[in-house]
Formats: sequence, C-alpha cells, structure tokens
Amino acid sequence: MKILICNSNRSLGKGIADHLKVTPIQASIQRFADKEIFVEVGENVRGQDIFVIQSTSNPTNDHLMELLITMDALKRGSARTITAVIPYYGYARQDRKTSPRSPISAKLVANLLTVAGANRILTIDWHSGQIQGFFDIPTDNLTLAPLFCRHIFKNYEQDSIVVVSPDVGGLVRARIVAEHLGAPLAIIDKRRIAPGQVSVLNLMGDVKGQSCILIDDMVDSGGTLCEAADALKKAGALFVDAYVSHGVLSGQAVEKIEQSCLRQVVISDTIQPSSIILGSSKIEMISVAAFLGEAIDRIAHGHSISSLFGLDKLD
Repeated sequence: MKILICNSNRSLGKGIADHLKVTPIQASIQRFADKEIFVEVGENVRGQDIFVIQSTSNPTNDHLMELLITMDALKRGSARTITAVIPYYGYARQDRKTSPRSPISAKLVANLLTVAGANRILTIDWHSGQIQGFFDIPTDNLTLAPLFCRHIFKNYEQDSIVVVSPDVGGLVRARIVAEHLGAPLAIIDKRRIAPGQVSVLNLMGDVKGQSCILIDDMVDSGGTLCEAADALKKAGALFVDAYVSHGVLSGQAVEKIEQSCLRQVVISDTIQPSSIILGSSKIEMISVAAFLGEAIDRIAHGHSISSLFGLDKLD
C-alpha cells in the first residue's frame, strides 16, 4: 500500500500518512504557463495498491483535473489498483435533473473518475446516497456520525438535546445521530428560493427550552444553516449549534455565521480551511485524518469498513 497526496488538502493528507506511518509517494504536480496541469510520479508504482488523496474543493475544476491526471499517470505506471480518496466530492449536489435541460454532473464526474483509472472510491458524507449508484466500481461512503456523536457526548448534557435536520433531504443523516444519542428528532421544512437562499416554511418537532443541534452534510453560503437557526430560536430553543461534514464556506458565509444566532458550528477538515475560517470565533474544526487512515488501512488489508462506524472506535 502506498499513498499519494495531491494539492487540495495537503495537511489532511499528511495527517493520514502520519496515522498510517507511511511515507507518501513523491510526485511532481506542476502547471505550465497557461495553467495546464502536468503530473510525474517520482517512484516505481508497478503492481502497487495506491491511494490518491484529493478533495475536489475550490477551485473545484482544477482539483478535479489534478486528480484525474494523477490517476492516469499511475495507471500508465502499471499500478495494480488505484483508490481515489475524495474526502469532499465536488459536484455532489448535481445528483439529478432539476429542470428539463439540466445536467447530472455528479454522474459525469463518476464516469470521469472511472475512465481515469479509479478502481475504488472512498469518500465522506455524499450529498445523497444515490451517488453510489452512479459508479460501477466499489464505493465506500463514510459517515461522520461517530465522530460527531463522540464530540457531542463530551460537550453536552444529553437529556436536553434535540437533533434537527435542516431539510427533509438530510433526515436520514440526522436520524443516525439522534439514534446514537438517544435524542428526539426535529425537521425543518424549507423551500429554496434560489441557490444559497432559502425560506423556512415549517418546523416539525418540539424544541422549546431545548438545546438544538443541526446536522448537515455541507455549509456553502451559510444561508440554509442561518435560516434554520433563526427558525429554531423563534420556536424557543435555548441555543442552536451545528455539526456539518464539509465546510465549503464560500463568499460571505463565515461573516453570516458570525452575525447569526448560531452559537457554534463544528466542521471537519475534509476541505482545507482558509485563514478566515480558522480565525472565526464560532467555527470549530475536527480532524478526520485518523478516521480516513483507519478506513484506508482496512481496505488495504481486506477488513470490514462498516464496523468502523461504531462509537467504540477511534477513542
């Protein structure tokens, strides 16, 4: 087993390598003057099982092309298997046709990854489970519920928690956390006016006098999360915190969170955080390096991945 770290999130890649106690493959990833990407692997990979670590985060297209070209280089170098470790899978929100002539870009990206040489996909909290069906190769979609639950157990009084899904689409994700915590579940029914803009319609569940924890797969513009927090506070919640797998946090998202009624937003490091995110008083980041490292080790040695989701793991 060898790992190769691309450029989108080198700090996470290094954390994974440290957990596995392996030295990453030396590779030169360069750009010509016109920004065309060139990759050269600096050591023999013939007959090796290679794990390529790359989140397809902003700039999404550059990081996606870097991953595709890197895998092509490994395939042409006769690597035995290539696992694309994509902590954050860009284009995941485009998983269905939303209008008569719109694309299904998540499927297109799945095709590109397969053609480029991926034999397996390892990722974290896809936007929707149906994306697994876009691939004809094995996929492992890890959930961060165990890490979130462990953090919640350490920092909250369990008898006053209500777990909240900010929309119907995230209900399954929130239910998993609620079941682990033994906490009641609430749902916010919303209608999206435009990308990044939502209108909260209804709250299903009793949150009055309770500590509310929002569970979501990503925060991009921050509109959904802040609107949901406002609705919960108006319904009588003591405070509102959020646990989000992927901190995209584009545009003025951090500023929105700072000015919102949210008390705290906990994100993972699947996306390389900016200095603005690191400097926020309301955003806390937890590392998934050990979690991903353990998953990679189990794949490499043919062990179960599903048992990794138990709360007794990674103490």
